[in-house]
Amino acid sequence: MNIVVITGASSGMGREFAMQLDRGLHSVDEFWLIARRGSRLKEIASSMQHTVKILPLDLTNEADMTVLTESLAEEKPVVRMLINCAGYGMMGDFTAVPIKEQTGEVDLNCRALLEVTYGCLPYMRAKSRIIQLASSAAFLPQPGFSVYAATKSFVLSFSKALRAELKERQIYVTAVCPGPVKTNFEEVANVKFQIKSLSAEKVVKYTIKKQKKNKTVIVPGAMIKCGHFLSKFANEKFACKVLDKVAKNPNN
Repeated sequence: MNIVVITGASSGMGREFAMQLDRGLHSVDEFWLIARRGSRLKEIASSMQHTVKILPLDLTNEADMTVLTESLAEEKPVVRMLINCAGYGMMGDFTAVPIKEQTGEVDLNCRALLEVTYGCLPYMRAKSRIIQLASSAAFLPQPGFSVYAATKSFVLSFSKALRAELKERQIYVTAVCPGPVKTNFEEVANVKFQIKSLSAEKVVKYTIKKQKKNKTVIVPGAMIKCGHFLSKFANEKFACKVLDKVAKNPNN
């Protein structure tokens, strides 16, 4: 049985990946959708053509993570695609945001991503794909968004290294680094972005198109592409000053 595994599938990018791949993928038998909100997963599954396995799991909970690994061990599917979308961020100075919120970001954005990837890899074969949702925040340190940016920098670095490790197995790893996307992220993060957000539909459509070309890093949006290019030459000390000023005076 060939499957697609998607975390964070109840909303935003995860939901959009499920819907678009459901329409376009004909070589898989089943989608495994993972998120905390089981009712939302049921709604999404009801509108999909493929068979869907609903896994209402909190990936920061070790017992829930065990449910995933045991399901894989029991059914022994071929994981043709793993898409890690689960994650969140909190805006604000490090000392102003409750520490449990910030350790929660690290736990979900980094540790859970590692565990899901590690758990799925034994069931992946040549030509299988891993898509990790990073962020344009990964390109430079982000005052006022320090922990989130650091977690996404981790995801980007890990994805590049894992891609090299899996080259001989012909398993392709891609990191996606979008800028602001029209999801519920702004509400959760308590932030209002000052640049135009792309729709999740456009970002996912672009990602699916580019990952077919086996890209290492996918950066949707012309403005974010430009920022990615410039970040390679940026003086981090100067960039932090500018970004800190923007964070403290977002309307200037």
